[in-house]
Amino acid sequence: MSIAVENITKLYGEQKALNSISFSVKKGEIVGFLGPNGAGKSTLMKILTTYIPATEGIAKVNDFDVITNKTDVQKSVGYLPEHNPLYLDMFVKEYLSFNANVYNIKKQRVSEVIEQTGLTPEAHKKIGQLSKGYRQRVGLANALLHEPDVLILDEPTTGLDPNQLVDIRRLIQSIGKDKTVFLSTHIMQEVEAICDRVIIINKGEIVADKALKDLRDGKEQTVIVEFDYRVEDEFLLKLPNAISVNNTHDFVYEITFGTSQDMRSHVFDFAHDNQLKILQLNQKNESLENLFRALTSE
Repeated sequence: MSIAVENITKLYGEQKALNSISFSVKKGEIVGFLGPNGAGKSTLMKILTTYIPATEGIAKVNDFDVITNKTDVQKSVGYLPEHNPLYLDMFVKEYLSFNANVYNIKKQRVSEVIEQTGLTPEAHKKIGQLSKGYRQRVGLANALLHEPDVLILDEPTTGLDPNQLVDIRRLIQSIGKDKTVFLSTHIMQEVEAICDRVIIINKGEIVADKALKDLRDGKEQTVIVEFDYRVEDEFLLKLPNAISVNNTHDFVYEITFGTSQDMRSHVFDFAHDNQLKILQLNQKNESLENLFRALTSE
């Protein structure tokens, strides 16, 4: 396993930031670690990168224990923290070369990560002159310098504009072809765009662990339909595979079906047979946002 977490608990005084959480990440997976602010995401990432110790439990990266094999873990991990620490008065290439010397890495590697992260046009600028999107690229380049097997990224797209978001997403997806990526965020769209799997944490506890494919290919679906006239629920429940009906307002109904088959044609036929006009007809499958709200709302 690239990452293995077993019964990790973290206390700050009497406050419990993490409460006996366990999960594992296979080699080559891109996993989104999703949760509201204060849920414990950054705390776990700091434990996995050896910045802070857990109060209880065991955590391993590439089979190295984060307590007893710190140096091996640090060699295995590329880390981009939430607040990307950069020397703004240094030039991009100068900053990366400085860190390469710390790692005792050949200077050729600096040129490779600059090209890999799309920094070539900005390589001779001072970091303080760069947009936030390019500063994030510098952070990613630095995390990749020592060719780690595992990338741990804490809120890598926070504060970026839409164009920068797309660029960083593509970059992370490209990196994820060769490495395990553990990505923390509170933005559902990031997980849906980048990840193979999502782990949701709330109040220090894991409340969901799902493959994105399973979430998209759910066995239930909800169809939203608006008629031009009120229809009794009992008639709509006679539709094939219908399991519940909710009249949300006026003549708008949410019909839940116990099948992944698209049932909108059946609703259309029902309206035609009963001389009803359809004003809107949409499919509302379970989404990551709906799951997140259901599991993290007060």
